[in-house]
Amino acid sequence: MFSTLEDSLLVNQYISGDEKSLEVLLKRYKRIIFKTIVSKVKSTELAEDLFQDTFIKIINTLKTGKYNEEGKFLPWALRIANNLIIDYFRKNNSRKMISESSSNSDTFNVFTHMECDSTPWIQQVMQNELYDELVSGIEFLPTAQRELIEMRIFQGMSFKDIAEEKEISINTALGRMRYAIQNLRKMMEEKNVLIEI
Repeated sequence: MFSTLEDSLLVNQYISGDEKSLEVLLKRYKRIIFKTIVSKVKSTELAEDLFQDTFIKIINTLKTGKYNEEGKFLPWALRIANNLIIDYFRKNNSRKMISESSSNSDTFNVFTHMECDSTPWIQQVMQNELYDELVSGIEFLPTAQRELIEMRIFQGMSFKDIAEEKEISINTALGRMRYAIQNLRKMMEEKNVLIEI
């Protein structure tokens, strides 16, 4: 019975003291949120830590009555995960300031000791914000397109498996994906966001 309830009802029931409702939400979105974190941090171990931090923050926010996302639980949860990822990159990419006078060597040059990151945290922030825009856009797609995108991208299902589960042809599944991508592009263009899908 719980598994068929909408996110907003589950959230309200959890806020009212029903712990089981949060378990249902966790089971429903655990895979999507975890895969999203892994794709951004490229480390399963780090993703597990950030995933736990994400759900601790979700629980704390719900218990303090600060949740006001009007039933859009997944984008909200992904935004929390995204913010924790951004915080992680900021902390781990910050550099200590050192002055050249702190060296005893006359030949010391601070510029020869600076590290260069392959992915600066600001670039990661921009990528994460683009990802948030896309996830928010998915919520506005027609149901058939939204479900297909969630199954293909977030759950990693093949088009063959999607076609079997939805009892449609592979061509229909591919067509829905094409229309979904076109609709997402259009939404992003309206917001002046360039995307490559």
